[in-house]
Amino acid sequence: MPLSAIDLLDYAGVAVFAATGALAASRKQLDIIGFLFLASVTGIGGGTLRDVILNLPVFWVGNSGYVLICAAVAVLVFFIAHRVESRWKWLLWLDAIGLAAFSVMGAAKGLAITGSPVVSVIMGVLTATFGGILRDLLAGEPSVLLRPEIYVSAALAGAGLYTLGDLIELPPVASDLAGFVAAFLVRGGALKFGWTFPSYKSRPGRRPEDIP
Repeated sequence: MPLSAIDLLDYAGVAVFAATGALAASRKQLDIIGFLFLASVTGIGGGTLRDVILNLPVFWVGNSGYVLICAAVAVLVFFIAHRVESRWKWLLWLDAIGLAAFSVMGAAKGLAITGSPVVSVIMGVLTATFGGILRDLLAGEPSVLLRPEIYVSAALAGAGLYTLGDLIELPPVASDLAGFVAAFLVRGGALKFGWTFPSYKSRPGRRPEDIP
């Protein structure tokens, strides 16, 4: 049975995320098991959390192809990591495509199951970002949540715009495209121009003698 464009994009997104997990393993100089583990956690972690929260059969349990893709990418990167690392910027752009796609796919699944716009947006963000959060946590690297450039907010933009499109009854293709483009442009802008949000600046506390 031929794969649809959505299926191909889904598999491609898993592969790209798995590659970033395997590259994290290469930076930590782990063995092949470490590569397999980090690649799998990154590739399927977000979708797994989404399905568990929605009380659905976990997607890769019914289709082991996702796990096999993660394994294949892990083995490949184990042997060519030194070449891929030199093209890390290209991988970041591919990661942006995966993030944009997963923010829409996660939101669509959340909305289809619950009918709640709030849950839809949350599921989109979790699907797109949780694998990367786990990767950084397990690899002991700075979390995407703590980096200055915009990442999670890009997924929020994609999931939010997709959900809004559905609420105002746009054609499904238009909602999908709007969410994808929004997430990709926001993340792409962060990569290209270093977009960030203003950070919190601490203020000195009042002196005891100033308290009435």
